[in-house]
Amino acid sequence: MKVCLLNDSFPPVIDGVANVVTNYAHILTAKHGAEVMVGTPRYPDADYDNYPFQVVPYRSFDTTKIVKGYRAGNPLAVRSAKRMIDFQPDIIHSHCPVSSNVLARLVRNETSAPVVFTYHTKFDVDIARAVKDKFLQQESIKVLVNTISACDEVWCVSEGAGENLKSLGYEGEYRVVSNGVDFEKGMASEEAIKEATGDYDLPENVPLFLFVGRMMAYKGIPLILDALKMLKEKDIDFRMVFVGKGADLDGFIATAEEYGISDKVFFTGAIYDREALRAWNTRADLFVFPSTYDTNGIVVREAAACGLASALIRNSCAAEGITDDRNGFIIDENAESLAELLTRVSKDLDHARKVGENAMNEIYISWEDAVSDAYDRYGEILEDVRAGKMEIRRKTMTDHMLDATADFINKTDKILNIPRKTFEGMIDNTMEMVDYIIDAQERRNEELRSIFDSAEQSMAEMYEKQERMTDSIRKGFKEVIDDAKRLV
Repeated sequence: MKVCLLNDSFPPVIDGVANVVTNYAHILTAKHGAEVMVGTPRYPDADYDNYPFQVVPYRSFDTTKIVKGYRAGNPLAVRSAKRMIDFQPDIIHSHCPVSSNVLARLVRNETSAPVVFTYHTKFDVDIARAVKDKFLQQESIKVLVNTISACDEVWCVSEGAGENLKSLGYEGEYRVVSNGVDFEKGMASEEAIKEATGDYDLPENVPLFLFVGRMMAYKGIPLILDALKMLKEKDIDFRMVFVGKGADLDGFIATAEEYGISDKVFFTGAIYDREALRAWNTRADLFVFPSTYDTNGIVVREAAACGLASALIRNSCAAEGITDDRNGFIIDENAESLAELLTRVSKDLDHARKVGENAMNEIYISWEDAVSDAYDRYGEILEDVRAGKMEIRRKTMTDHMLDATADFINKTDKILNIPRKTFEGMIDNTMEMVDYIIDAQERRNEELRSIFDSAEQSMAEMYEKQERMTDSIRKGFKEVIDDAKRLV
């Protein structure tokens, strides 16, 4: 099976969806023997050659000042699109509704391969943060929903993600296909824990709470800090560790100092070493994740892999599959509810560990299992297409435009494949013309400089003559005045 995976982020960019695509590509290749091609915007100086699968980086534009760390891809990049079309994929799987979906539909129109789209992120929240104008927000959401609706099958990483997509105006069906965790089940050794956590003041038998994720307010971190302030006011000892980086980090550090809890709250920055993260998950007594933004909460499953239970917001996507006080803890979305739970956990750490063991056994899913489920579904989709049970989406006006673009790409590709010598001759002739123009311009510049120098000299001479004339007149007037004074 040939699978074309598309996403707007991929290493060297590190985010949740980039991690998903990387795991899909590696496991499809190694475990299922699939031929995989990944299409993603190009990042300067990135090395895309050392993967066991093909990576096609296409032209991108620097948008890092608008969206920190990210570049926008040009899905109509001629050479890259042609490579994906020539790959002749059986399945096209897009993980982003922007450039990736445009490219997916273009390749579909030329290959008839069905397009699967996975909805990972609440894009309405992302758009609201990036675009302040309400009308533009609504129009942007319409565009995204339309491009998602043009796909042949839509997957969502949770029921909550699917309902969020429906709330944006999507009217089609969706299938829940969960992401996995690249942690194997098991706890870190005492030696690994000491190495990862030894630089921090973490007394034994003092409850340790952990958060891993981006340091952004929408992750619920202000709620955590407010709850910790309440614990301090109750004289309950604790330690809290935040792992991650983000735009709001400095503000959180300032809040911890303002609340008088900076001696109990530590910000480690981002940790990319997976075994170091395993050590933190093993050392902690409770994972605190009051986010209503996340559609899947992979970090919750990573914590479960290490036997660590999580505190989650009621009805959030991350809380799907969680039974309160059985394999996790459910709270209301306010600081009082979290503070009450942290108080209970602090008094009975053994119970928290038992809930963590249940989480390990009941909610953990490996990436191997998750990708195997996806691979099986790919096969079912292809069977349905061959049997006529699934029709490739009818072409919209946009698809006809993409057809025209594909035709342009094919014709342009023929031009680009003109023998190298012809191109070299064209380049030589062009460079000769450029040299001639540059020489002519330099000669013209010399002439102009000569004219300006001559004009400057003439002006200087005229100025000197004018000065001499003025001095002569001044002296003449002075002599007349002096003669008049003598007569008087």
